[in-house]
Amino acid sequence: MKPIERQTRSRLMSLFREHGFGPNARLGQNFLIDINIIDFVVREADITPDDVVLEVGVGTGGMTSFLAYLAAHVVAVEIDPNMYRLASDVLANADNLSLLNIDALRNKNHFADEVVAEVDKALAVDESRRLKLVANLPYSVGTPVMSNLLATDWPWERMVTTIQLELAERMIAGPRTSDYSALSVWMQSQCRVEILRKLPPSVFWPQPKVNSAIVRVVPDHDAMAKISDREFFQDFLRRLFTLRRKLMAGVLAGMYRKTLSKDDVRSMLEDMNLPTNVRAEQLEPAQLVELSNRLHAITQSNP
Repeated sequence: MKPIERQTRSRLMSLFREHGFGPNARLGQNFLIDINIIDFVVREADITPDDVVLEVGVGTGGMTSFLAYLAAHVVAVEIDPNMYRLASDVLANADNLSLLNIDALRNKNHFADEVVAEVDKALAVDESRRLKLVANLPYSVGTPVMSNLLATDWPWERMVTTIQLELAERMIAGPRTSDYSALSVWMQSQCRVEILRKLPPSVFWPQPKVNSAIVRVVPDHDAMAKISDREFFQDFLRRLFTLRRKLMAGVLAGMYRKTLSKDDVRSMLEDMNLPTNVRAEQLEPAQLVELSNRLHAITQSNP
């Protein structure tokens, strides 16, 4: 299908008046109304006829029509029944679209089963197909959608999303900074993350109270291969960074008390040339990958 009429503030207001409802603040609905930004996001996604695109937060379908025009297939997810009905009408002629009226997440750590099934189905059509996440993500689901995609075994090639600027800055934060977190390490240990553009509230309607950013995330397959067990690594980071400012020897001894003593942990840190008084927030992603791999090997041999 050809892209629909451009989404502008006046067009959206008219559309909502016609249907008798408006943006749902509870769902964090802020629509991109700057046509140049929408063009920029789609262009940076570099969509090809071999791509399956996952879009979370369809809204009225303003971006979806551009994605469907370029991609092999689009799996588009919208939780709001009102927006789903609008998008269904707008996108009725798209024959390469799966439009789902559900929460994209089963829980904070997993995509909904329906989303997984539709993506799997679209990818299975041809082994050359690759997945891209392209979306104006609702602020409330930015972290779980992006981190959960990274945890999958899908052949994904790129994420280009608009998210809250604060979240984007956490993704690229370095050690010894206030924004450095489990998410920072999880992303940087497996991807190249770049803030492409910072966005003021004025490019959205209704205007959010915070700044946003367009980020591009590209997988680093060589770095991914260095992680022994990504599920273990993700759990390790989540637990470790809840106490990121505590001395790590004590934190790890508590996390793996059935397998390791505090002396065992200290010996491991010394073997890695790390001070025994080191804290999680001080370590580089590569160091945390090595530490996770060592712990995984020990726990596997001493379950």
